[in-house]
Amino acid sequence: MRSIKPGRGQSGIGAVVSIVIAIFGVIWTIVAIQAGAPFFFPLFGIVFIVLAVVQGLYHFRNATGKNRYSEFDITEDGEEPDPLNERFGIPADQEANRPGSSAAFCPYCGAKAQGDFEYCPKCGKKLPD
Repeated sequence: MRSIKPGRGQSGIGAVVSIVIAIFGVIWTIVAIQAGAPFFFPLFGIVFIVLAVVQGLYHFRNATGKNRYSEFDITEDGEEPDPLNERFGIPADQEANRPGSSAAFCPYCGAKAQGDFEYCPKCGKKLPD
């Protein structure tokens, strides 16, 4: 069964955008200092740079890491573990998460659905057999 997993593409793009934002922060800071602007203008640029670097590191880790957190990458069962399940100590093969069991979850929206449901009660998509 395929399920929605954290994606590498979105985090890769996020890392590139973070670099662009950091460059903007550097330019902002230099221009503010050269123009003799009040202290909070260069300070704003420095804060901008720090936030961009932190965001860039986060996205780079997500784009290159084995267990990552972001959105929308469709994977097969057993292809890679769900990092949220690992964080909360939920075994990967837990019976409640399997389709067709008495307490399955929709692979599209995550809503709880009974094993005999044919369609998700929340998003309305057909559940896998």
